Amino acid sequence: MNKVSKASVLAGAVMFGGLMVSGAANAGVSVGVNIGVPAPVYVAPEPVYAPPPPPVVYAPPPAPVYVQPAIVVGWHGDRYWDGRRYWDRDDYYRHYDHGRGHDHDGHDHGRHNGWR
Repeated sequence: MNKVSKASVLAGAVMFGGLMVSGAANAGVSVGVNIGVPAPVYVAPEPVYAPPPPPVVYAPPPAPVYVQPAIVVGWHGDRYWDGRRYWDRDDYYRHYDHGRGHDHDGHDHGRHNGWR
C-alpha cells in the first residue's frame, strides 16, 4: 500500500501542478464589440473675438451766432419809433401830418371792384 500511496500522492501532485500551470498559462484573450453612446463630456465654447468699440468722438459745439436785434417800427406805449428816433404822439402827428389832407379817393371800403 505504500507503493500505491506514493503513486497516488505523486499523481495528485502532478495534477495539482498541472492545474496551477494551466491557470497561469491562460493569456485571457477576449474579443468584445461595443457600440454605445459615449459618456457626456463638457467642452468649453470657442473664444469669441469682439473688436474694441470705436473711440467716442464728440462734435465741437457750434460757433455762437450773434444777431443784431430787429428794429420794430411802430408805437411803443405812448411813443412812436420810426427806426431813427422816438416821437411823442403830438410830435408824430405834427411831423407826419396824419389825418389831414387825405381824401381816400381810391379806396373801395372792402368791395374790391365788385368782388368779395
